[in-house]
Amino acid sequence: MKSFTAALFTASLATSVVAHGWVGKLTVNGKAFKGNEPTEQTPNGAPSVVRQIANNLPVKDTTSPDITCGRSAKPAALVATAAPGDKLQFNWNTLAAGGLWFHDVGPMMTYLASCGSGSCADFDASKAKWFKIDEQGQLADGTWAQAKLDTGAPASVTLPSNLKAGNYLVRNELIALHTAQSEGNAEFYPSCSQLTVTGSGTGVPAASELVSFPGAYKPKDAGILIDIYNMRRGSYKFPGPAIASFVKGGSAPADPSADPPAETTKEPASTSTKTKGAASTSTAAPPKSTGTGKPAKSCKRRTRRAVEAIVPEAVEVEVEVAAEDRIPDVRRSRTRHLHRFGAKSF
Repeated sequence: MKSFTAALFTASLATSVVAHGWVGKLTVNGKAFKGNEPTEQTPNGAPSVVRQIANNLPVKDTTSPDITCGRSAKPAALVATAAPGDKLQFNWNTLAAGGLWFHDVGPMMTYLASCGSGSCADFDASKAKWFKIDEQGQLADGTWAQAKLDTGAPASVTLPSNLKAGNYLVRNELIALHTAQSEGNAEFYPSCSQLTVTGSGTGVPAASELVSFPGAYKPKDAGILIDIYNMRRGSYKFPGPAIASFVKGGSAPADPSADPPAETTKEPASTSTKTKGAASTSTAAPPKSTGTGKPAKSCKRRTRRAVEAIVPEAVEVEVEVAAEDRIPDVRRSRTRHLHRFGAKSF
């Protein structure tokens, strides 16, 4: 059993390094602009409209300059042209899980900041004043909009239809909340891209709606320090400012009137398991008890492929122990989310 735990912990540490991400593609009204892998993987990235980050690790300190556009993000060489009302699509990539985004609980938010009269390619993001144009959180069925990224779907947002023409940084941000039960463990993934917006719009935010990064978030904000596995559906409070009042058609939080009247457990998840020599079957796994009357926290299980590629022997050991000993903490399939075995971030 000790060797099994050690193997799984090794796998979790390895995966924690590769399971975070960056914007690999920005699509503006159907036109795609490729983003670069972090400089650790691609030191000499190709010209892009997406600001390249140094590495794919999350930002956890709300006071860090990295929370603005990502870890040591540097200005990009190109600028994309957009019009008010255009759809922006952000494809998030990772180094694991087939290159798809990995986390599935937490909000997605999008901000804009004016670059002034000059090109955004020369703009210092630390001086930006941001306003929010979109926020997406928990859906009516209790899942999170962020979870759709796991399938390769992009994060989508529409530019305000009355947005004033000018040069803008667009900041698309994912916050992963799977370990946010303790202070300093929410994971922030911001990404900035450079736009020139055309048209004759006049929409601008009020001065009171502008925020700075760092500064807009505090580590104990309700939407940052939170146990999302034990909260009422639809009660999530987005951090940062409200969507700017001039924005038309901004995403709204889930309707609380559709919520259950009291705190509920997570619904059983359909999981696919495999054992040697057996066909794949789908079963409903009931919530596990922690002995406190509350269901144990769990994250979405990942595919075997991402873990097996890193520590294949750990996957094989997990199945053998689960089949022979039926130990409650490890009896789920080889696709279990490994950060439960000791890694603080995944």
